Amino acid sequence: MPEGHTLHRLAREQQKLFGRQVVRASSPQGRFAEGAALIDGRVLQRTEANGKHLLHYYEGSVALHIHLGLYGKFTTGTGEPPPPIGALRLRLRADSHWADLRGATACELIEPAEIATLFGRLGPDPLRRDADPTRAYQRISRSRTSVAALLMDQQVIAGIGNVYRAELLYRHRLDPFLPGNELGLDTWLEMWLDLVDLMRAGVRVGRIETLRPEDRPRKRGALSRDEAGYVYRRAGLPCRVCGTEIRTQLLVGRNLFWCPYCQASGAHHA
Repeated sequence: MPEGHTLHRLAREQQKLFGRQVVRASSPQGRFAEGAALIDGRVLQRTEANGKHLLHYYEGSVALHIHLGLYGKFTTGTGEPPPPIGALRLRLRADSHWADLRGATACELIEPAEIATLFGRLGPDPLRRDADPTRAYQRISRSRTSVAALLMDQQVIAGIGNVYRAELLYRHRLDPFLPGNELGLDTWLEMWLDLVDLMRAGVRVGRIETLRPEDRPRKRGALSRDEAGYVYRRAGLPCRVCGTEIRTQLLVGRNLFWCPYCQASGAHHA
């Protein structure tokens, strides 16, 4: 599932491509035909992302809500778009650009009150200027649920997915099974600032890279997906720092990855 940096990157790109322009909208698949008809011919005023949710605000107080889910994806291009094939939920066109949406969990028009309710259910998003990390900590510090599970709860923090969860815990040498109420505020604030930096970098480059400079396999150039992290999807491989075999376990429906030495309970190794 795309993580929060992907949605913020999409919001920026789509504002650049379609913002302040008359947008032509259609639903070749037919599932969003009525909604597309209401968007068609309106000016896109602004875009916004919050957690894993993308919002388009059109003139006339028309708001489009998109949640990509596991399989949703936007494809963009210039010039004449290709003939629509398959389950093409939404096609947007303006000037010389187009964007096609497929496979999204949600693609719907929503009212302002529904947006307020949606945002009210979300925890703070590290990529938003209005984010308050202490609001997330209030929920973490009152819970006996593991930190690893809490980080995946969008009501605690909005936008974190499985990759950021595993990598953030490793970077701070935290036992993923540590109960939330045993996590200190100072440690949490350090984690939050680190997460903000990581996710902002993800928005800039369009991918997740979490290795510290001293741990990179090479000093220059983009890293491959296999090289870009410490523990995510590295089960059975040696830890990049200590050499211990990386472990995995299913937790809240997703595979957790961690190093049992670097992230041993109560241990903060150099």
